[in-house]
Amino acid sequence: MSRAFPVGLTPPDWLVRNLTPQRAPVNRPAVARAAVAMALPLAVGLACGQPAYGALASMGALSGVIGDTADAYRMRIFNIAVPQLFGAVGVTIGALAFGHGWIAVAAVTGVALVSGMMSSIGAVASVGGLLLLLNCVIGAGLPLPGSWWLAPVLLSGGGLLVLLLALLAWPLRSGVPERAAVADTYRKVGDLLAVSGTDAYEDLRLTVTRSLNDSYDAVLARRVFHHGRSPDLVRLLAQLNAVTPVVESAPAAHQRGERLPAAIPAAVHLLAEAVETGSTTPVELRLPAPADETGRSVDHAVRHAAGVVTDASPDPLDDRLGRPATLRVRTARAARGVLMSAASWRYGIRLALCIGLAQILVSTVAVPRSYWVALTITFVMKPDFGSVFSRALLRALGTVAGLVVAAAVLTVVPRGWADVGVILLLAPLIPALTPRGYGYQTAAITPVILLLSDILNHQGTGLVVPRLVDSLVGCAIALVAGYLLWPESWHARVGDRLADAVADTAEYVELAFGGLADPAARARSRRRLYRDLSSIRTEFQRALTEPPPNGRRAAAWMPLVVAVERIVDATTAARVRVRGGSAEPSADEITTIARQLRELSDGLRASDVLVAVRTDLSGPSGSVLEPVRQEVAAARTIASPH
Repeated sequence: MSRAFPVGLTPPDWLVRNLTPQRAPVNRPAVARAAVAMALPLAVGLACGQPAYGALASMGALSGVIGDTADAYRMRIFNIAVPQLFGAVGVTIGALAFGHGWIAVAAVTGVALVSGMMSSIGAVASVGGLLLLLNCVIGAGLPLPGSWWLAPVLLSGGGLLVLLLALLAWPLRSGVPERAAVADTYRKVGDLLAVSGTDAYEDLRLTVTRSLNDSYDAVLARRVFHHGRSPDLVRLLAQLNAVTPVVESAPAAHQRGERLPAAIPAAVHLLAEAVETGSTTPVELRLPAPADETGRSVDHAVRHAAGVVTDASPDPLDDRLGRPATLRVRTARAARGVLMSAASWRYGIRLALCIGLAQILVSTVAVPRSYWVALTITFVMKPDFGSVFSRALLRALGTVAGLVVAAAVLTVVPRGWADVGVILLLAPLIPALTPRGYGYQTAAITPVILLLSDILNHQGTGLVVPRLVDSLVGCAIALVAGYLLWPESWHARVGDRLADAVADTAEYVELAFGGLADPAARARSRRRLYRDLSSIRTEFQRALTEPPPNGRRAAAWMPLVVAVERIVDATTAARVRVRGGSAEPSADEITTIARQLRELSDGLRASDVLVAVRTDLSGPSGSVLEPVRQEVAAARTIASPH
């Protein structure tokens, strides 16, 4: 008979959240690519009598495996190839500084500053900055074989091998991942309509938001490559835009508190199949006659989407989200934003401080193979990868687990061709375990890196204990110099962003009503707002994994994040009702709600604790904005101390 933990032995919630594996499907093609891409270079190196060269190329393939996360082929080019360029620059700088004492310390610290600032640009730039610093640390701390140019070539070649394997099916499946993403969005929207009026609605709404984000990212990334009008791309974008009114009608349907007829979500699922197959055969819709204005809005939105989905040549002017700027313009804009951002400089300085301390430590204290200290800090300090505290904890635990496997491999497996078999078995675990959580990823990566390092250094099990010490020292430096000495903690990263989202919600309320409002501006505002709120929710969930007081503070504010999402939903539902025939709200109503939201936003910027606010919202009881007023009042009540 099982017994519960005694009260004093119950693990804290933040620790349970850190150690609980996340649910995620296994990407089988990525698993196969990891096995081939990491084992093949090592096999070639052994066959040519240069196992060290093969090990370096396999290390490069490891970085490609970590970045191999996109489904769309064009996104794979960005995610894998672009970071390899930064990695080549990093290892070149590190190799040139190797053995030059304080010059090496200054070089690696300077690269850390640039790497940290790059992290604020976006996902691709963040991975590029990660490889820039990782490879610089390796080049500055490890004697690499061959001429100075050979290591960059081998490391980049290994990463590009992953890209080559990822693009093998492109000629046969061009556009298929993007079409599958849009079809998946339709399916999730159908699921959302099926649970309208039930408690399951909120969770599925978040799933729909993430799916829309992924679909727009995939389609617009493909669009960057087309300077002219691609018929397939125009059709995909039109289909994605057409599902937006259906998504907008969902909150209105949910507010009624009744489930929609089963024929409506079934019709959306039929449209998903038509999107995925590329069919232009009109879909026969058997929708029930709508009974009210909300039903008419849902019916109109679904019928409009059906017409667009099966239209072989939709109107190319239906482009509410706008055409992406050229790569040159976006690069210049991102660089300017980084240089002018205080948050970017602040994080760059934090990372540079930690890396500088690590380099000074290993330069003044005899630490064998000391580059592992800086490598640990680099992984732990990535801000867009999660909480520094949580990553330090999981890095330590994952390293211990990985070292157990590594010790067994280094003890039992003879050096040589047997290493290829071991890599074939261990490499697939990296993409398989990475979605489960950072600790699981660390446990999978550690034995692979140690095995490749042993091929370069021939230290055998002598690598195990130094690697554990280096990892613990790196985690300690990151916790002290990168976390405890910076009291801004999660508030600067999340609190200000939540305040921005509340202010943007006020703007959205103003844009949602009035005959002069631009429909394109309204669509862009809503899409950006839902994306930002999804990101903010993710950041708060990361903050929940930190120990008190940060985790407790995040838990206190989490209901406000949900409340803001409900305000946006209620505003969208009100807009749908107006479009269905309800009277427009008065200008005074709109102004009052927007002012209250901006006051709430200002309060969030001024304090990171709960503060008292007014909740005296009133207006015509029959107005479409009555649900919005109720949600705003609830949000302001949450922001009051109890």
